[in-house]
Amino acid sequence: MTGLDDLPLRDDLRGRVPYGAPQLDVAVRLNTNENSYPVPEPVVEAIAKAVAAELRDLNRYPDRDALALRADLADYLGHGLGVPNVWAANGSNEVQQQLLQAFGGPGRTALGFTPAYSMHPLLALGTGTGWRDGRRGADFGLTAADAAAQVREHRPDVVILCSPNNPTGTALGLDVVTAVLAEAPGMVLVDEAYAEFARPGTPSALSLLPGHPRLVVTRTMSKAFGFAGGRLGYLAADPAVVDAVQLVRLPYHLSALTQAAARAALAHRDALLATVEVVKTSRDRIVAELRARGHAVADSDANFVLFSVPGDQRTAWQTLLDRGVLVRDVGLPGWLRVTAGTPAETDAFLAAMEPLR
Repeated sequence: MTGLDDLPLRDDLRGRVPYGAPQLDVAVRLNTNENSYPVPEPVVEAIAKAVAAELRDLNRYPDRDALALRADLADYLGHGLGVPNVWAANGSNEVQQQLLQAFGGPGRTALGFTPAYSMHPLLALGTGTGWRDGRRGADFGLTAADAAAQVREHRPDVVILCSPNNPTGTALGLDVVTAVLAEAPGMVLVDEAYAEFARPGTPSALSLLPGHPRLVVTRTMSKAFGFAGGRLGYLAADPAVVDAVQLVRLPYHLSALTQAAARAALAHRDALLATVEVVKTSRDRIVAELRARGHAVADSDANFVLFSVPGDQRTAWQTLLDRGVLVRDVGLPGWLRVTAGTPAETDAFLAAMEPLR
């Protein structure tokens, strides 16, 4: 049987494994930061109707520029944004890949502040962009002064900031973003995949877009909208950035069905986003109860919680799995991450944590 070693694979891909979390058939799955609540039936019906309307014309290519969808996304974001400021793709991962294709590449580097979203270095690898690991504090925090100093040190072509950060959960102050913008010689990408779950008063980098043509904010419908299976991510930026990513995007990259489903979901956003406050309640309950039991817990503005466990985190992960609860081992010694789910899922997780006091 032919294996990877028998193929002329790129040298920098040898020995690597694909990105992904375990997909196991367990009672409580809290490892991928999905929204645990199913799509409400009226929204299901609206999406089905919108998709059905596209079926007869599947012999034709979709709107290559997704203009109607981008108009709906701009309306949702507000901040005075319009169609020229917005671009959409199959998940925010594809959006970020397109950004690295356009502004990274061979001979260029990207800087991220780890621990952060583990897909970012892989996107850099796939686009031939050099990766630089930035530092966070012992509490996983990132100050404006420290971030700016590291940008000065590395002089990257692309800086990636996560706010709220995955896997730690905490949002960045706008002072960090502005400090990085002042120092960065190239593009600054702020990944706001979990922005809808932020605590009250947490600002979005969208407010900084005017006057900052090298700033890009990426979002997704996978989390708060419960649209993970629909695969729709998007960015907001200066129109010139949208022009740039269109140089590298694949032709007709967003299917007519994806566009129709996403537009129907956006039209019913109040119903879909109604679960956000419930999820935040579960998140805050997890934080409070784990801290009361003596666990260290990172502050969270997302729909997940990073928490410490005694001993080896791999053993703790298995203990939870043996009790029917799947969480995420993100590779941080002594820490695990759990998605905030329904009240029943939260009950199950907290009960499963009893042996790990």
